[in-house]
Amino acid sequence: MQIRDKNFEIDKHTYICAILNVTPDSFSDGGEAFGIVDAVDKAKRLIANGADLLDIGGESTRPGFTEVEVSEEIARVVPVIEQIRKFSQIPISVDTRKSEVAEAALAAGADLINDVSGLCFDPAMAGVIARNKAFCCLMHDGQYFEKQPDYIDGVIKDLYKIADNALSAGIEKSRIILDPGVGFGKDASENLLCIRELKRFVDIGYPVLLGCSRKSVIGAVTGLGVNERLEGTLATTAIAVMAGAGFVRVHDVRENLRFVNMMEALCR
Repeated sequence: MQIRDKNFEIDKHTYICAILNVTPDSFSDGGEAFGIVDAVDKAKRLIANGADLLDIGGESTRPGFTEVEVSEEIARVVPVIEQIRKFSQIPISVDTRKSEVAEAALAAGADLINDVSGLCFDPAMAGVIARNKAFCCLMHDGQYFEKQPDYIDGVIKDLYKIADNALSAGIEKSRIILDPGVGFGKDASENLLCIRELKRFVDIGYPVLLGCSRKSVIGAVTGLGVNERLEGTLATTAIAVMAGAGFVRVHDVRENLRFVNMMEALCR
């Protein structure tokens, strides 16, 4: 998978997708990079720490989030992309459910749209991605699908449906990444099951991104606060490496990169 200047050999390596939230209210790092200067400074740190891909979000999708107007989301995200492009060609993903935001972000220099609704929120999103020949990460959010008696079989079926919708809209298969959606429309036991059975999602045949960093499922297991969940996050990264996932989406880039390198030396 070639994104901009970087070749992602996902059959050989698990890559680090770094979280850059330009929001005041994200569940873990809200406010840390809310503003162009702080966001760009953080982007530089994430790149220096070894990020392979930046995922920029202008709207929090934490439980109970307040929806952001399209114009505000664009105003948060686009200037940051434009500034990063002045000093780096790192692949940039934009975490958005809205086609207008995606269109503006791609025009500004983004490469990939990370749609946490799996194309379910905005009917125009698939067309924007296809028309721009962009890459996409399409996530499973349980709120859009009926739960099946065999939970994992149901999520797999839903992910096939998401991928088929993307293909039908003209998005090339080689540009699609799937995400089982830990934390989205799932309770703690369902989240743990999705992580435990990650290899089954990899076996669907698309690159898989696992996003568990600091999430509530880790807190449910460990009883720790949101900024004390590094070790729990690393445990999920271990599963990602062993399952052959292409990407982990994380806050703590340096620690996860070091961990992935050691895990791959042991497992791959």
